[in-house]
Amino acid sequence: MATLSLTQFVTLDGVQQGPGGPEEDTRDGFDLGGWSMPYGDEDFGRFITEVFARPTAFLLGRRTYDIFAGYWPKRTDPGDLIASKLNSLPKYVASTTLTAADWPTTTVLRGEVAEEVAELKRRLDGEIQMHGSAALARTLLAHDLIDTLHLCVFPVVLGKGRRLFEAGATPAAFRLTDLRRTASGLAIQTYEQAGRPTYGTVG
Repeated sequence: MATLSLTQFVTLDGVQQGPGGPEEDTRDGFDLGGWSMPYGDEDFGRFITEVFARPTAFLLGRRTYDIFAGYWPKRTDPGDLIASKLNSLPKYVASTTLTAADWPTTTVLRGEVAEEVAELKRRLDGEIQMHGSAALARTLLAHDLIDTLHLCVFPVVLGKGRRLFEAGATPAAFRLTDLRRTASGLAIQTYEQAGRPTYGTVG
């Protein structure tokens, strides 16, 4: 049985929209894209290399799939770990509207997403990785299907933009299993699912 991990870039105020560039995601008039780019130092690069050394498959939401499929197939350097993994390993994209996936080794999941992903976890081995794909991630978190969450918290406040955890999110508890910081100021927090929150009263 496989585990499912999510690596997500967020700002201090929880925004996950458009980390990679001004044109990456302009929904709702978002014009602050590219906020992660000044912080890509060697420490962050080492973390990303560690992450991409592990997967046996990838699971992506439709928007993230479109972004990745428009970029990574053009990267053919065999020494590029990220490109090699993304271009060769099985990829699953959750979408009810995608009719054809031209990126080799891609399978479209068209059924009920929680059921499809639960079956995928039962059928595969190793680590299935999600990157970005926030809308899909929210659905899977609500069904307790994401085992490990890597939050890369950038020292930026934007004040607007789409967030990973929105109002109405299913209450959940997490256990911190790793914490590191980069020279440029990122806090990389790794959590595992720990059931539902418990509550108490001060005093």
